[in-house]
Amino acid sequence: MAAASVSRLSGPLGRSGAQLGRSMSSGTHGQEASARRWKPLTYFVALPGVGVSMLNLFLKSHHGEHERPEFVAYPHLRIKSKPFPWGDGNHTLFHNSHVNPLPTGYEDE
Repeated sequence: MAAASVSRLSGPLGRSGAQLGRSMSSGTHGQEASARRWKPLTYFVALPGVGVSMLNLFLKSHHGEHERPEFVAYPHLRIKSKPFPWGDGNHTLFHNSHVNPLPTGYEDE
């Protein structure tokens, strides 16, 4: 009686060790087919897609300078409870004076 209950509980969900090994080894054929499918997709879809995106970015970047928007001091924007711990405390870490306004407006105006 004890041997029968051990054989029923010998593997996950009642499978024996041999049955479990056979079911796991059958997945290798699916993995080879999956690798064969993704390799051409990488070379013929993903890499040309990255190249086209880079070309689009390059061509659009040489279109010219954009005008920056007029500064409007909205009360809900640029709220700071304490100054930044670097510089004068008013500039962000990657501040660009042409693009990023301070709470009072652009620096060069």
